[in-house]
Amino acid sequence: MVVDDKYDPHSVEREAQLFWENNQTFSVNECSEKEKFYCLAMFPYPSGKLHMGHVRNYTIADVIARYQRMLGKNVLQPMGWDAFGLPAENAAIENNTEPSEWTKKNIQTMKSQLKSLGLAIDWSREFATCEPSYFKWEQWFFTRLFEKNLVYKKASAVNWCPSCETVLANEQVIDTSCWRCDSVVEKKNIPQWFIKITKYADELLSGLEDLEHWPDQVKTMQRNWIGKSRGINITFNVKDKEFNHHQLEVYTTRPDTLMGVTYLALAPEHPLTSDLSKKNNDIAKFVKRCSRQKVSEEEFATVSKIGIDTGLKAIHPLTNDLLPIWVGNYVLIDYGSGAVMAVPGHDQRDFEFAKKYNLKIKQVVSLDKKNTSINEKAIIEKGNLINSGKYNDLTFNEAFSAIAEDLKKLNQGEVTSNYRLRDWGVSRQRYWGAPIPMFNLLSGGEIPIPYDRLPVSLDKQKFNKGERNNKTQEFNGRQVIQETDTFDTFMESSWYHARFTCSNDTSQMIDPVKANYWLPVDQYIGGIEHAILHLLYARFFHKLMRDEGLLNSDEPFKKLLCQGMVLSESYFYEKNGKKIWVSPSEVEFHRNENGKLTKITQINSDQELSSGGVTKMSKSKNNGIDPQVIIDNYGADTVRLFTMFAAPPEQTMEWSEQGVAGAFKFLKRLWKITYDQAIVNFPKEETDKAQLNQQQLDLRRKTHETIAKVTDDYSRRNTFNTAIAAVMELLNEVTKIRPLCASSSIVRREAIINSILMLYPVVPHICIKLWEMLDNEVPISEASWPEVDESALQKSFVTIVIQVNGKVRGRIEVGIGEDDAAVKHKAIRQENVSRFIENREIKKIIFVPNKLINIVVSV
Repeated sequence: MVVDDKYDPHSVEREAQLFWENNQTFSVNECSEKEKFYCLAMFPYPSGKLHMGHVRNYTIADVIARYQRMLGKNVLQPMGWDAFGLPAENAAIENNTEPSEWTKKNIQTMKSQLKSLGLAIDWSREFATCEPSYFKWEQWFFTRLFEKNLVYKKASAVNWCPSCETVLANEQVIDTSCWRCDSVVEKKNIPQWFIKITKYADELLSGLEDLEHWPDQVKTMQRNWIGKSRGINITFNVKDKEFNHHQLEVYTTRPDTLMGVTYLALAPEHPLTSDLSKKNNDIAKFVKRCSRQKVSEEEFATVSKIGIDTGLKAIHPLTNDLLPIWVGNYVLIDYGSGAVMAVPGHDQRDFEFAKKYNLKIKQVVSLDKKNTSINEKAIIEKGNLINSGKYNDLTFNEAFSAIAEDLKKLNQGEVTSNYRLRDWGVSRQRYWGAPIPMFNLLSGGEIPIPYDRLPVSLDKQKFNKGERNNKTQEFNGRQVIQETDTFDTFMESSWYHARFTCSNDTSQMIDPVKANYWLPVDQYIGGIEHAILHLLYARFFHKLMRDEGLLNSDEPFKKLLCQGMVLSESYFYEKNGKKIWVSPSEVEFHRNENGKLTKITQINSDQELSSGGVTKMSKSKNNGIDPQVIIDNYGADTVRLFTMFAAPPEQTMEWSEQGVAGAFKFLKRLWKITYDQAIVNFPKEETDKAQLNQQQLDLRRKTHETIAKVTDDYSRRNTFNTAIAAVMELLNEVTKIRPLCASSSIVRREAIINSILMLYPVVPHICIKLWEMLDNEVPISEASWPEVDESALQKSFVTIVIQVNGKVRGRIEVGIGEDDAAVKHKAIRQENVSRFIENREIKKIIFVPNKLINIVVSV
């Protein structure tokens, strides 16, 4: 074939991508004859433009998918769009348009960009979660969960973002602020829909043990979030007759400190607090004050603790002592029952609260052989009981059992397990989301919207008018109002992995046959920031689908890879006390005659800039790099190569223009090496290995050593950077072969062909052309991963270490099986060794074949 000796990435990539599209190269079906491999990267939100985080994530997935195809597997790699959410709605409001139009336009743009990367995606399975054909089945499934008593509605204290005007899950509140807009989150009581994830708490916890190919950090985060603990539910009765219908349920993991309780503390949202607020204006004002601040469990230790005395007393269940009841801002309504037994002597939060309000502090635990005191801080360690009457001298375990037994006899406590995990609140008060398919009955209660009325679609007219309340309608002779809330967008991302197995099925949510063929996902790729928000919900939803009979597997993702962040330099100048961040593309560097950096300025401006350091690419620092610009300049293969070569997938990757240029230079060199090989006239047939000289044998050995290493890097270690480096080293050896004769050409060709095969998952476009350049009979898309020729790894020479009186003095290369006398003679004559044995008597020579020689000489 006629080829150009110059590498033109754009023509090469256009040709390859057109071929893939026309031949639907990556479309797959359920083929039982092949081993399946399902490779999935977390699908993107269609924001309008790819960023480098997308490029890295999807390139990692593509490298894995292409490698698995070369192993002969039936590989599924789909792509879709996580299309609902606030950004689309807010953008539509700003631009006076409808969110679906904004979303469709962004999907078109991003799909084009993804295709320009040359990803091996089965586009026939594509869908967007905002399409009725997708969320219809989500709505149907929700009604099934309602019928199985796994869904309920109740008025609940929620995290309310006043800016986004919607509820946030606990996980979406970061340092008391909204994860999207950074507004301070408030507490608000409104009706909400919940799914009973707590019913699956134990299975979600125990299932982590089976996820051996998940990062330990992710599993630890999920264990902590589920937060299983063993303790006792204790009942404290209220003394006041007006409120004694309130029995205060308290959960504690430290029943050994029960005799040290000096007051009870309620959450501002506790039912008793609410009743008191109606009669006591001071308490009502305090509750309102607390609603403006969000206190998470993690912040208990540092939050400024405030409270108010209710004036009520609780009765201690064992001593009948009267305990003051307070309301405290540090008590969470969504942990336990929203009431805590306060033990200031043995809980630091209670200690600080008691000190502030001059409440009693009592020590009931002593640490053996330690002079412990509760004057300065609480004793939180476990020890033996003191000041506890009949329980004195008991250990923690002994006290736990004894107190539990006594409480049970009094019918005021029992041993139970508790969880930090709370039921999943899925209601959102926004338009751009999947409508919750329920009717609210005017007479009270709720009923599901039947299947023949699904999907419940969004009303564009309602969005345009800014309306959210539906009117009363009649359904089956009953007066109803359709639910106006929409689903939390994490609902859509919790089951998309299963829908990809049958995305074009209009008759059912999941085709069990197809789902059971492809699932679980063999390799899942995405950021560790989704460890709880997405990954826990997806595991839960998968189990719900299993129990509905839609699929068989217990877990959705067999192997998880969490890619690192993409970093780049940042630059800024200060104006009116604020930092103004400047894009790296607008930065100019000034150097003196010695190359030393003297100053940094903004291009076409005298504005001097300061370095903000290497940080995560973000809009806030304006230090993102537009991948499309790099693709337009260098080609997709260069972007892919740099992204994979810069760092291992799990580690942070620093963007470097110099590194990109270096990747492009390597591809040009690879093209030139292959071109030079292609134009030689030597035969392609194999030669007799016995006729190869040492240099040629060394290159063959290097080729197959590289295959072994790169195979391990791809399959076991996922260290694509070291795999690429190994191929680069091999190509360096290829260029050293001189003179170029028939046998040299053959071993060079073998090295080059295997290098192309090993680089194909990373830089597929150029490898297709190089493969054709060498006149291979089958297309590279049908070629198998190279195999190691064990015979090529056999060395004909070994390095022998030479010692003189036990100290290393030199090394020599000798032929394997070379005569012992000849080897000893070479050792004695080695230049450095001869200096240490000169004029000395050689008493003996100890020879360990193929390893070392120790020459013993007189001192």
